[in-house]
Amino acid sequence: MFATFMEVLDTTVVNVSLPHIAGNLSATVDEATWALTSYLVANAIVLPMTGWLAGLFGRKRLLMLSVGGFTLASLLCGLAPSLSVLVFFRIVQGATGGALQPLSQAVLLEAFPPQDRGKAMAFWALGIVVAPILGPVLGGWLTDNYSWRWVFYINLPVGITSLVMTRLFIFDPSYIKHAVGRSIDYWGIGLLAVGIGALQFVLDKGQEDDWFSSSHIVILSFVAGTALIALIIHELTTKEPVVDLRVFKERSYAVGVFLMTVLGFVLYGSLVLLPIMLQTLLGYPPLQAGIAMAPRGVGSFVFMPFVGILTGHVDSRKLLFAGLVIGGSTLIWLGQLNLQAGYWDIFWPQWTQGMAMGLLFVPLTTVTMAGISREKMGNATSLFNLMRNLGGSMGIAATSTILARDQVRVAAAIGTHLSPYDVGSQSRLEMLTNGFKAAGADSVTALSRAQAALMGELHRQAEMVTFVHIFQLLGGLFVLLSPLVLLMRKPKGGGGPVAAH
Repeated sequence: MFATFMEVLDTTVVNVSLPHIAGNLSATVDEATWALTSYLVANAIVLPMTGWLAGLFGRKRLLMLSVGGFTLASLLCGLAPSLSVLVFFRIVQGATGGALQPLSQAVLLEAFPPQDRGKAMAFWALGIVVAPILGPVLGGWLTDNYSWRWVFYINLPVGITSLVMTRLFIFDPSYIKHAVGRSIDYWGIGLLAVGIGALQFVLDKGQEDDWFSSSHIVILSFVAGTALIALIIHELTTKEPVVDLRVFKERSYAVGVFLMTVLGFVLYGSLVLLPIMLQTLLGYPPLQAGIAMAPRGVGSFVFMPFVGILTGHVDSRKLLFAGLVIGGSTLIWLGQLNLQAGYWDIFWPQWTQGMAMGLLFVPLTTVTMAGISREKMGNATSLFNLMRNLGGSMGIAATSTILARDQVRVAAAIGTHLSPYDVGSQSRLEMLTNGFKAAGADSVTALSRAQAALMGELHRQAEMVTFVHIFQLLGGLFVLLSPLVLLMRKPKGGGGPVAAH
């Protein structure tokens, strides 16, 4: 969990520091976003290759190389004298960090017997759920009180601790040792790097570049589609593929990966929306916005260990179904907010959603991996984590696009009611005008200010309507997908997964 927490934290902790990084390294904020994009692209390319790399080098050796490389790259990112150097070491950091999630997950699923895997996954999933929420808060606090460089330095003690514990307690199973030295699928590696890299770039930069009105987004979309189709055909026909797609023949695994993709879409999409809403509409300072989002992480932290225990005694599919329904309901709950919402109106949906995350992550992992043999576990966890990350990128891209474009449409629709013939509009305008006159403005200035204030209020209401519509859409998506759980096979040996032999 140390390794996973460190890697997931780094996907969000840098976001709030971008203006400081740009100013300190004499770059624009747009240029500084390459520190995020380069990391995500490198991470996405390496992630699906993890199972194959573990077979090539040995799992323990790869895990130590990844943790060591990530920790060293973190130090060098903190010491970077220019933006180009920072981006280079962020690529190294993303590449070395790509293997951390699937490796640690595969180790846990193999190390624990079936009846205890739910508990193991519960503690491991704490890092996955809490890190994206803690990242912006921790990043903002470190940047405000120390320097943006400490956003990277905080990885050093965690990385060193993880290295020591890996050295002492993790050992390669016999089938991993026997697989070391396999042939290299060069075509698969090339198509994977081009396809996933181009797709991640499109998702990260699409909204910023106005999607398909940008020629390079169109070109990269074509490259991504062509390369990924060629990759699928090649991997299904080659003898020793870098990514074994045959694992999708297992029905529970295929359904589970799809649900995890949607979970990433909804979780990361809503995580982007809420702090923007809190800061731009409800007037929260950055640190207070981070604190207002903390109940989700606290709810997960408190409830997830209980879910781990329940998975050993209750059918995990029932827990997963409950998690989808409750998680969807909390997003619909957030979709009832308005501009008068107070702290507790935000607290309780978030707390409940944190509990729902426990009911989602742990049972979904255990049911999905139930029919996967130990030999294929590394490859299966690689694809599982890749699709969660890609789902998250899709969620961020989709919600950002809808927010930007729907706001204009809603504002235009509301604006049709503001006219000289509407009694409510004229009453509100007159009240604002009288208020500015009372403050000392002349009649012309007071009217001009009142009209500006009225338009500002219109745009705030339009933005709020857009936010609640997106929350309702995400919540409805969760609830609609819940019947898919019925397609998954019931795990044997209690609520947790059974190892296939």
